[in-house]
Amino acid sequence: MLQQYNPKNEHILVYINGVLQPRKEAKVSVFDSVVQGGDAVWEGLRVYNGRIFSLERHLERLQNSAHALAFTEVPDNAFITQALFKTLQANNMRDGVHIRLTLTRGEKITSGMDPRLNQSGPTLIILPEWKPPVYPPEITLITSSVRRNSPLFLDSKIHHNNLLNNILAKIEANHAGADAGLMLDKDGYVSEANGVNVFCVYKSTVYTPHADSCLPGITRELVIELCRQHGISIQEKNLSLTEFYTADEVFTTGTMGELTKVSAIDGRKIINKSGHSTLERIQGHFKALTETGGTPLPF
Repeated sequence: MLQQYNPKNEHILVYINGVLQPRKEAKVSVFDSVVQGGDAVWEGLRVYNGRIFSLERHLERLQNSAHALAFTEVPDNAFITQALFKTLQANNMRDGVHIRLTLTRGEKITSGMDPRLNQSGPTLIILPEWKPPVYPPEITLITSSVRRNSPLFLDSKIHHNNLLNNILAKIEANHAGADAGLMLDKDGYVSEANGVNVFCVYKSTVYTPHADSCLPGITRELVIELCRQHGISIQEKNLSLTEFYTADEVFTTGTMGELTKVSAIDGRKIINKSGHSTLERIQGHFKALTETGGTPLPF
């Protein structure tokens, strides 16, 4: 599973602090905090048929992450929303688009770790690309030796740009010939994959790990809500690898890939013994939600 370059994205315009720049010219300073220390927060959003999906939820998480990291002079949601509209309109984008929305602590007056060196406010970056869901219909996972950060170290509820914890797990998966690395928490329970949340289904009940050491993803939250709305049994609990190995179905959730079936973990094939697919039912409800929900574009 490797994303491919889309020639349609060659001439996209990227928003950086109010200025739309061609892809090849879009840059931030070497003194920017995202370069100096991965000191930034971000969101991935999708545009479906003229609507930005779950925009309010994503902006709430962005603001919460920035606040947790003590960012100052953070633009409000109305400002960011207008910047998104401006960028999408300039690129004539209304469907089939993924947006990487990044807010860094901003440019420093000199190299260093101290946030007091940031004296010009944050940097807002909006990178839209023509990009359908990036996962194939089925993926495989391997268990990574890299443990997912817990609140003891770097709280995963902060949606930050310091992604080395996840990248190391992805490197292991690449070497093993798997699509993603399944990460455990400090106690050995399943947390999430390196870039997506995980669910399993056993005897028609859907299970997902507590959001203790994993990102409480927007798509994860929507899946939980959809299950409750449509009478599908759903539980959050500590889950072992064995419970995933022996589940009827396993799937991942995320903005990049939506809902994706997992066919095997660590060489163990996921065998559906139930005779029906709960995942397909949830996928149908999610697709219906993307067709009607979201913030309409004003153009």
